[in-house]
Amino acid sequence: MDRDKNKSFNCVREPANLDELRHELHKVFCEEPINVDYVRKLMTTYRSNSKDWKQFANFEKDGYTRNLVDAGNGKFNLILLCWDRKQMSSIHSHANAHCFMKTLDGVVTEELYEWPRDTNKKSEVKHIRTNTYNLDECGYICDDLGLHRMGNPSNTDKAVSLHLYSPPFQEVFAFNEKTGERRESRKH
Repeated sequence: MDRDKNKSFNCVREPANLDELRHELHKVFCEEPINVDYVRKLMTTYRSNSKDWKQFANFEKDGYTRNLVDAGNGKFNLILLCWDRKQMSSIHSHANAHCFMKTLDGVVTEELYEWPRDTNKKSEVKHIRTNTYNLDECGYICDDLGLHRMGNPSNTDKAVSLHLYSPPFQEVFAFNEKTGERRESRKH
């Protein structure tokens, strides 16, 4: 992905609905190299409308759900994450993928962590900061920026977030916060 090539920020047309966002993403991901800033701008300009994404929403009390919205063109996938009250992911990496996240409903928090320094020595994973994303706000993470954990901090409300991963991946490394030990994980 590239920050300087492709379309300019100024020519991003606000997608009227999720289908238009998906269509534009398919066009963008046909080009090389992909402009990270343009993709983020596209995700930012889409305004959440539950009529667009409700068909993909599936909540479970036992844990958050990952619901495929678009398998992309082999270069990305778009997944709707549904967070019941107080649900959090594990601390995880992103398999060298770019991850764009947009809050569609409720509030989503992101806790950023440093990569463990010594994988042979057990030590706590160092917390860097916490970001809060309200309705229609976007975030971005990649392995170069560190590890993170996402979730819904609310005791009373559910949350929904839209995640774009490029390239798509199936497994990541999940990390134990206290020991820094890692394991492969399909759900993050």
